[in-house]
Amino acid sequence: MSDLTWILISALLVNNFTLTLFLGLCPFFGVTGKVETAVRLGVANIAVMMITAVAVWFLNAFVLVEAPYLRIISFIVVIASLVQITEMAIKKISPALFRALGIYLPLITTNCAIFGLAIFQTNRGYGLLQGLAFALGAGLGLTLALALMASIRERLDLAEVPSLAKGFGISLIIASCLSLAFMGFAGLGAG
Repeated sequence: MSDLTWILISALLVNNFTLTLFLGLCPFFGVTGKVETAVRLGVANIAVMMITAVAVWFLNAFVLVEAPYLRIISFIVVIASLVQITEMAIKKISPALFRALGIYLPLITTNCAIFGLAIFQTNRGYGLLQGLAFALGAGLGLTLALALMASIRERLDLAEVPSLAKGFGISLIIASCLSLAFMGFAGLGAG
C-alpha cells in the first residue's frame, strides 16, 4: 500500500482522534443523540479538516518559514475563520441542520480535533497530499465515532437501562467500550 493509504487508515482506525487520542469529545458526547445529526456534523468536520490541512500546509510552506513561533496563533485564526465560513454555508444550504446542530456547530472552532490535526500535520512534516490524506482519515474517523455512538444511543432509547446508568453514565460506558475496540487496531500493520 502507498504511504497515503497508510496515513488515511492510521488516522481513521489506529489513531482515531476521538476513540484513541480522545480529541473532539465535546461533539462526541453532545451531538450523538441521532445518527443523522452526528453524520452531518461529521461531514462538516471533514470539510473543515480538509480545508484546514490545505491552509496549514500553505502557512507552513510559505508564510511561517521565518516565524514558526507564530504557528499556534495562526492556526487558531485560520480554524476560526474556516468554521465561520462553514457555519454560514450550512445555515444557507440547510437551515434545519443548522438548528439541529445548535451550539455544537460553533464548537467546531474550539474542537481540539481540528487544532490537533494542524499540530500533528506540522509536527509530522506532512506535505500537501499527505496532509489531505491525514485530514480525510481523521475526519472519517471522527464521523465514524460520532455515528457509532449515535447509533448505540438510539438503540438504548428502546432498551431498559438501569436508573443508575441512565444519561451520561451509560454514554461513558459506551465510549469506553468503543475506545477499547479501536485500541485493538494498534497492532494493525505490525510485522
